[in-house]
Parts: sequence; structure tokens; C-alpha cells
Amino acid sequence: MIPPQAYLAELKEQNIFVYSLDMQRGKIDWRALFRLVKILKKVHPDILHCHMVHANLLGRIARIFVSIPVVVSSAHNVYEGGRERNWWYRLTDFLCDMTTQVSKDGVRRYVACKMVNPKKIAFLPNGIDIQKFNENLKIRQQKREELKIGQYFVWLAVGRFDEAKDYGNMISAFSVLHRDSPNNILLIAGDGDLRFSIGELVSKKNLTGAVKFLGVQQDISGLMNTADAYVMSSAWEGMPMVLLEAAASCLPVVATDVGGNKEIVQEGRTGFLVPSKQPGKLAEAMLKISQLPDRARREMGQAGRKYVEENYSLEEITTKWEELYSKLSNIK
Repeated sequence: MIPPQAYLAELKEQNIFVYSLDMQRGKIDWRALFRLVKILKKVHPDILHCHMVHANLLGRIARIFVSIPVVVSSAHNVYEGGRERNWWYRLTDFLCDMTTQVSKDGVRRYVACKMVNPKKIAFLPNGIDIQKFNENLKIRQQKREELKIGQYFVWLAVGRFDEAKDYGNMISAFSVLHRDSPNNILLIAGDGDLRFSIGELVSKKNLTGAVKFLGVQQDISGLMNTADAYVMSSAWEGMPMVLLEAAASCLPVVATDVGGNKEIVQEGRTGFLVPSKQPGKLAEAMLKISQLPDRARREMGQAGRKYVEENYSLEEITTKWEELYSKLSNIK
């Protein structure tokens, strides 16, 4: 929808064409609808698969102007907005053949709020390439040397700086943790509108040397190997890919109990879940992880990888998508 920035080279190598509607973040531009219609008339897709609220609504409305055999909407959050967005989902549901949700909580909420026909929604979680994420001691040593983090206990967080991720909560929690255990440091990969304000908070809490902002990173699997544990402080979520990636990398996880997080993090077995917006509870769980004996922490990480292998492998999820596409196409 907006000019693309990431993965362009990788997509080009795979001969995958990328079109942009050239929209600006935070601004409504109805001309984008007609740009989309023009693209659809050129491409003639068998299936139009849209992801997240703005694209879902845009793709549905486009169907009024161009013939599309199958339209699928995928929601990646339990909450995608307030009453107005709920109303738009309800109003345009007839233009969509299937809505999918990445979390079971999301399915329940969408049905309860009457945003979808209960017969036209399915739970279909994210999947990851298990082979891409794994422990690699050689990469771990290289990355830690590059980042000059020595023998510190390293926490990693990956994600855009926006309200949903609630990095303010994370920094407040880490401030408590660092006061009690100065050997902990925090790496944050990502960028976004709130990056500057979070940087100011880090300075205010005298954490400048203990919190490192890495910006947008392409080698997330390498970063996972750098860390000792993963932390997520979100105020709301869907089914975060990055938690699957962290678990596949054998990292124990501390995350807020929102959205589909509890479907990934098994309490006490692969990590800990804490209430959102409670930095004290988040700090307490982080301290608990950092003080575990190495063997116990490794066992926790390995249990997380096994769980992801059994439930969220790319092969298994891809098969489910193919089955859904086939079913919808055959109905048409």
C-alpha cells in the first residue's frame, strides 16, 4: 500500500513482481482504490488475498469494480480498531469469501462482535521456515563480537516502534531489571514513529549504555543467535511471527499475555507470560529467566523450538493455505 522498503532484492531474485499503491502512512487516499483496480485488471488473479484491516477493506471494495473469483481477508490482530472499523468489516463481509485470523482469540472476538459470518472465518496461524532459525554458536560468537556485548546477558526485542508494541512498558521494566542485575543489556531492532520518544525515555532512565537501538535489520536469525532470551511488551497482538522465530531459535521468551501470545508461549515451560502494561511484572519475569541456570534456560529454549516445529512449521501452514485456496476455488 505504501512504497516498499524491505525484501525488494529477495523478491526480484524470485521473479516476484511488486506493485505499490503509493499511499502515505496515516492518510486516506481513495485514488489508491482505482490504482488497485487497474492492477487487478492487468494481473487477473484467481485469488486476491489481503492482509490487515486497510488492505482487507480496500480489496473487498475493489471487488465492486472488477471481477475477482475469490477474495480472502487475513486479520493479524485480535483488535484492528474501534467500532468504525468493526462496522466496515460487517458492512463489507458479503464481498469476501473467507476471513482468516492468526489467533484463536481473534476468531472468537470477530464472531462475538458480528464482524464476520461465523461460517466464513477460519483460524490459520502464521508459519515459519524452521530451518532458517536455529542455534548456531559460530554466528553467536561473531555477532556478539560485532556488537561488542561480551559476556552480558542479552535480551532481544524486534518490531516497529508504535503504540501496539508498547516499548515504554519494556524500557520501564528493563530499568527495574538493570537496577537489580546490571549484567543485563537490551537490543532493539526496528524503527517507527515512536523511536525518538523511546530514545528519550532510555536517556531519562540512564540506560543509554544498556539499551542498544539497532535500526531495521535483515538478518533476524543472526540476531536471535546473539541473544540469551527474547522479550515482548505489546499492549495488543495477533499471532506475532517474531515470537515463533524466537522460539525456533531456542530462546526462552517473556511476553505480555495479549492476543495469540499464549498460543505460542507455554507458561513455565517455554517462557513466561505477564499482564500487559505492568512493567513490574515484566521485570520480575525477565529477572527470573536471567537467573536460571544455563542448563534450565537451554531446556526451556529447546522446548519452545519443539513446540514450534510441531505446530507452526512453514510446510504445515502452507499445506493448510493450499487446502483453503483449493476449497474456495472449487466452490466458485
